Amino acid sequence: METFTFVLEFLTYWLVDQYWFPIFLIGSGIFFTIYLGFPQIKYFKHGWRILSGRYVKEDTQGETTPFQALTTALSGTVGTGNIGGVALAIFLGGPAAIFWMWITAFFGMTTKFVEVTLAHKYREVLPDGSISGGPMYYIENGLNMKWLAILFSICLLLMCLGTGNMPQISSIAVIMNDTFNIPKFVTGAVLAILLWMVIIGGIKRIAQIASKLVPFMAFWYLVGSFAVIISNYENIIPSLQSIFVHVFTPAAAVGGFLGASVAAALTRGVNRGLYSNEAGQGSAPIAHASSKTENPIEEGMVSILEPFIDTIIICTITGLVILSSGVWTEKFENRFEESSMCYLEGSYSDQNQDDIAVLQNYILSCSGAETFTGKEEIKDGIMQSSSITLMHNRSVAEQIIYKKDGQIFNGFIEIEKGKLKTENLSVDGNSLLIGADLTGKAFTRSIFGEYGQYIVAIGLLLFAFSTAIAWSYYGDRATVHLFGEGWVLYYRIIYVGAFFTAAVIDTKIVWDIATVIGPIATVPNLLAILFLRKEIKKLDSEYVVIKE
Repeated sequence: METFTFVLEFLTYWLVDQYWFPIFLIGSGIFFTIYLGFPQIKYFKHGWRILSGRYVKEDTQGETTPFQALTTALSGTVGTGNIGGVALAIFLGGPAAIFWMWITAFFGMTTKFVEVTLAHKYREVLPDGSISGGPMYYIENGLNMKWLAILFSICLLLMCLGTGNMPQISSIAVIMNDTFNIPKFVTGAVLAILLWMVIIGGIKRIAQIASKLVPFMAFWYLVGSFAVIISNYENIIPSLQSIFVHVFTPAAAVGGFLGASVAAALTRGVNRGLYSNEAGQGSAPIAHASSKTENPIEEGMVSILEPFIDTIIICTITGLVILSSGVWTEKFENRFEESSMCYLEGSYSDQNQDDIAVLQNYILSCSGAETFTGKEEIKDGIMQSSSITLMHNRSVAEQIIYKKDGQIFNGFIEIEKGKLKTENLSVDGNSLLIGADLTGKAFTRSIFGEYGQYIVAIGLLLFAFSTAIAWSYYGDRATVHLFGEGWVLYYRIIYVGAFFTAAVIDTKIVWDIATVIGPIATVPNLLAILFLRKEIKKLDSEYVVIKE
């Protein structure tokens, strides 16, 4: 496990924490925005008209309506990225991360317009009558680069598990356990069965369910969100100010939050933006490729609405909920996950400016503080030494209690290079919250009180489950492209199995996997649409001429 964790941290550093990926992703969106004359603005209104279905003809080739295609794609994007992902971005990068999510979304609207248009143009009708489209087809048929198409399909399969599958059920299981005391394996088993019943019906059944589920779950979540924001109305303006203040200056330490660098805000904001709306990732075009739309450009116009709805509206509202409630800087009682714990030599306090500087340096560069190695006595569940600091979720842990088999622990624990080696111990205490737990706590700061967490729990259940459904189809099409239609059943079995497994394993590892896989899969797709820039320019120009 240590080796696996090290590899994840290494990949995260080079793929997520560096400037090259945000520059490449946003830069591609900026290029196409200028190259195509700001399509996210000039086609925004027309996209809504197409969505209404007024241009759909009965004999138009396709398996879904534009509305069904959009809701299927939205069900794949409106998930834990909106509830847990936004919280994670704030946790890692501070309020300014939301600004970079906006930037990613605005230019991502153009990126999605391009990739969806190309996916619709190069889609194929398979022998069984179903339609299959996406980046792997415009890479192979538009660029004649089969090897790159295969690479993307492989990345997509990994992404289906690491992004669309495992983080979803992981977040559901955690919050259902915390809110309703439902065991994680029970949640995983029940939802795995429901997932199988849906995905076995293919895109038509998925689209039918998504078209009904997405509007309902969005309404449910927004009602609860506005209740929090209105209840904390005095913090709305300060929250908005904090988003802009730290765009180009490091976020200062506040409460238990030890601050964040400009780079952290940028990289995490862009990564979460990508994770929430998937612009450039190449997944949503697969859903849009099935749409009954006459002209590929028109389906591209519909897709412009996705980042707007998903990131600019829903993610912004989630961010305001977290910031206005103030919970992102407060410590709460929770059970510590092993992967999020680190013991440091010395006694540090988040109320001392010198200590904060040391801890900030350690969090950002893993230097400036030494990890602890040795044995320490635990008496009545409390560590007897005061010269050791336990960090959990990037915060100084407080009121720490050690238990074994549910009973207060007495004895010695072994620590090696900052990691707890003594097995079968549970560690409880106060620290910052992360992911869906943070959002859930924010929802208790409203007129609904403690009942607000139920809104998040149900909202997350709906969001995450719908995401897993949509992503199952993306992997379905990748499997067809790589191995043929006969392998789809085996893929679905693996997909459902991974779904159940992720319900009971360490959630931090799941999130780390998702964070790394996103950039890996995005690069081939961005390269492809850049190579096909003249193709999209031609399609765009021809559409304008026809309409004139």
